[in-house]
Amino acid sequence: MGQIELLDQNMINMIAAGEVIERPASVVKELMENSIDAGATKIIVTIEDGGRKLISITDNGCGMDADDLAKAFEPHATSKIKTSKDLLAISTLGFRGEALASIASIAQVKAASRLKGSNSANVIEIDCGSKTTVSPCSADYGTTIQVRDIFYKLPARRKFLRTANTEMGHITEQFIRIALANGNLDLTLIHNNREIYRLLETDSLRQRIATLFPSPSGSISDELIEAQSSEKALQIYALMGRPEISRTSNKFQYIFLNGRFIHDKFISHAIKEAYRGLLEPNRFPVVFLFIKMPHEDYDVNVHPTKNEVRFYNANLVHSQILGALREKLLGTNLHTPAQLPSAGEHNTFSRARPVRDQKIADAMAEFFKKHRPAQSQPQFKFKHSPAVSGHNRPSAEFEVHVPPAAQSDRKFIQIHDSFIVAQTDDGFVLIDQHALHERIMYEALCKRVRESRLQSQKLLMPESFEVTEAQAEMLENNSELIEKLGIELVPFAPRTMAIQAFPTLLAKAEPLDFIQDLIEILENKQADIDSDRLLEEILDMAACKAAIKAGQKLTPSEIEQLLADKESVDCSSRCPHGRPTTIEFSISELEKQFKRT
Repeated sequence: MGQIELLDQNMINMIAAGEVIERPASVVKELMENSIDAGATKIIVTIEDGGRKLISITDNGCGMDADDLAKAFEPHATSKIKTSKDLLAISTLGFRGEALASIASIAQVKAASRLKGSNSANVIEIDCGSKTTVSPCSADYGTTIQVRDIFYKLPARRKFLRTANTEMGHITEQFIRIALANGNLDLTLIHNNREIYRLLETDSLRQRIATLFPSPSGSISDELIEAQSSEKALQIYALMGRPEISRTSNKFQYIFLNGRFIHDKFISHAIKEAYRGLLEPNRFPVVFLFIKMPHEDYDVNVHPTKNEVRFYNANLVHSQILGALREKLLGTNLHTPAQLPSAGEHNTFSRARPVRDQKIADAMAEFFKKHRPAQSQPQFKFKHSPAVSGHNRPSAEFEVHVPPAAQSDRKFIQIHDSFIVAQTDDGFVLIDQHALHERIMYEALCKRVRESRLQSQKLLMPESFEVTEAQAEMLENNSELIEKLGIELVPFAPRTMAIQAFPTLLAKAEPLDFIQDLIEILENKQADIDSDRLLEEILDMAACKAAIKAGQKLTPSEIEQLLADKESVDCSSRCPHGRPTTIEFSISELEKQFKRT
């Protein structure tokens, strides 16, 4: 006698539920998506005990008649696709017909529905696959589905459910995703008789974000930059967080494709690249990205939860998203605004302030006492090569010529040989001289490398260093890259190499230290990193080594050169590693501190 037997239909549904229904949040997602597909404009989600006791979804959608209500909980029963051709352009959130059957196989379900225009409603009850007949009932237009005691007949599954707070956190996340993707819906979330969210269809997207993501320090919606693009049937709309509200994970990256929340590695990479050089390492930007494209250009039928899609032209999607986001970020002033204490806290703050901060404050106060705003600003004439010469005292070629009258009325000072305070039209800025010059040097290096190899000069005395056989082979394999950097390495002795030439732009860097760091980068490079990205990583390191340092005294002409170069480079508000170079202080904030308003 054979060992293979056919499973009964309820067992099949219970197994399918393992793919579709992971936890109560999965039920909320599937039922809310069904409500949206039914044309609902108002959805109420009621939860008890984190969804373990009750999940109730009420909508005002099109509703179902008695026949459809009976069929809806059968496996693979759906009104959303008819033929195989429909799979090529799926426009609804649900389509497989698995969700209701799976939910009904692992919980007690009661569904009441009434067609619009009908005088009667119908109800059906199902207990882990055991159904009653459809019967008349009293109900409003639309559909209400109640799911009680999820997994109560499956103790092996139920014991893996977490606490009510944990499960409610997952439900809230699913609610937020759907709320962001459907700004035209009235949505309400209730937990244990307490209203968590109430969102109106009249709310703007920014208002909805402010409601969904409250913060003690202010709503993140105020720190979002808007970007739009429409090209080749691909429409992109994004609200991008400024670098200062970045997070330690990508939890605050919400990507939607035609109203569907998705995860996609190509899009995530495009977002990461758009913020490259604007964020510190291991920080993730806040991004709300909405994509619209023809349904036939992607396949959503690749994962049971439908959170992943497959693009037929992923490179096009990646390049357009990267271009739209990067262009907007580079064209936006990303200077970090100063966060001053409230005027009422001034005395307490001053007593607790460290000595170094007090000295900085005293120096700034002394500066503004001596240098009052003038009615007309002197015109400085700069003669320099953009973004190149700020790291050195200006040579004759790059000398900054300042009229004598302007020298006695300069609008900047250097404090602690590390920071520059410069007056602006509406306040002043505090500049980290190393971070700013690092950005300037990075842009100069990138510009030179794009045009040709870096110019180099022979060292008077070649500097030698020892290498292992593996390192020697690695340097040989990357000889083209090393040559592009303007570095000349030659064998000097067994297991020894010598630096014969070094790039002129890196004159302030120590050649041996630079080569050692270069070797480490090459040894630690990821296997899939491309040559351009590797070169940028090396230039990041080179700019850091070549930039002026904190604690380095600068002459007035060098400071003027640095400030002039700041205006000639892209994204001068951030160093190549993503740290801020400039903090802005406004006159209005200063007046509040001195209680003048």
